[in-house]
Amino acid sequence: MNIDSTHCAVPAVPPVIDVRLIPPAQRHGLIFQHFESLPIGAWFELHADHEPLPLKQQFQSLWPGQFDWEVLEAGPTQWRLRIGRRPAAQSCCGCCSGAR
Repeated sequence: MNIDSTHCAVPAVPPVIDVRLIPPAQRHGLIFQHFESLPIGAWFELHADHEPLPLKQQFQSLWPGQFDWEVLEAGPTQWRLRIGRRPAAQSCCGCCSGAR
């Protein structure tokens, strides 16, 4: 483990989630659970056998502006992504759905 400047433990080698090894019905739940457990600034690598666009859409819906999504390899037989956690943006009271 490395320690960053804020004294939060950050793994020296971020984890890899290879969804090809996980039953399809369990994939997104496991990925979401892992993302929610990440400290701000941490990331993990995701490996898949297809382009995970539905997953990205779910991330955009659940955590708008709170994640980084970097494609490291784009098919045709393997996709590799780096998904990182950003701090939550400050929002208004919510009565206007964020419109200003």
